Amino acid sequence: MKLLRTLLILGALPFLAVAQAQQGKVECKIVYVPSEQVVVEKMLQMAKVKKDDMVFDLGCGDGRIVVTAAKKYGCKGIGVDIDPARIKDSLETMRKAGVTKEQVDIRQGDALKVKDLENASVVMLYMLPEFMEKLEPQIKSRLKPGTRIVAHDYPFPNMEPDQVVEFDVGGSRPKFLYMWTIPQPKKKK
Repeated sequence: MKLLRTLLILGALPFLAVAQAQQGKVECKIVYVPSEQVVVEKMLQMAKVKKDDMVFDLGCGDGRIVVTAAKKYGCKGIGVDIDPARIKDSLETMRKAGVTKEQVDIRQGDALKVKDLENASVVMLYMLPEFMEKLEPQIKSRLKPGTRIVAHDYPFPNMEPDQVVEFDVGGSRPKFLYMWTIPQPKKKK
């Protein structure tokens, strides 16, 4: 929460929303900060996206990652976001890029409850640390060996990344990208 307040004070968060549960209790924080296109390109390069990949973007925002992946690499993508406004933005991004629903599926829903996450060969993330902590057990248990995960700015708290890249895009601070590859299960002796 302290990080969130600091970012708000600094004006680093252009959009902040709070999702409400049915009884009016706060369910989760949603912070939408679009990744610059140069960051999107670097994330896709790090994951070595190929035509036969299925790229999932959890918290897809305006859909730019899955749309870029489909357009540039010819793969299929699935974007998931809880905010209806972001779904509209994603559909508009698809329309502008000429990407079809056969190439990219945009879904409104909880990124922690993706029913077919096992189908991912690449997972892209730009989520706050609390989300990363909640997602980590699913990443470890549900993804198949060889699946690549790339996170922008926030790593999983208990997983050592295979690769960390720091680069400057001309803003007020450098960007960090973290990549993991789900390993083959260890053979029993």
